[in-house]
Amino acid sequence: MKEKLLRLLCIKNLVTLVLTLVFAIITLMGWVEPEKFLMIFASVTAFYFSSPEKDDK
Repeated sequence: MKEKLLRLLCIKNLVTLVLTLVFAIITLMGWVEPEKFLMIFASVTAFYFSSPEKDDK
């Protein structure tokens, strides 16, 4: 459980989570159209989760 929490706190995951929250909020407020939100969200998550992680071990 602790290991999963530590992995969640990696910068890559934090950026993705924060970006998701921000874009979800501004979409709900009507500042961004839902279609554009989906395109931006898909691009960001694809970039962050497809790039390989470096292991410093």
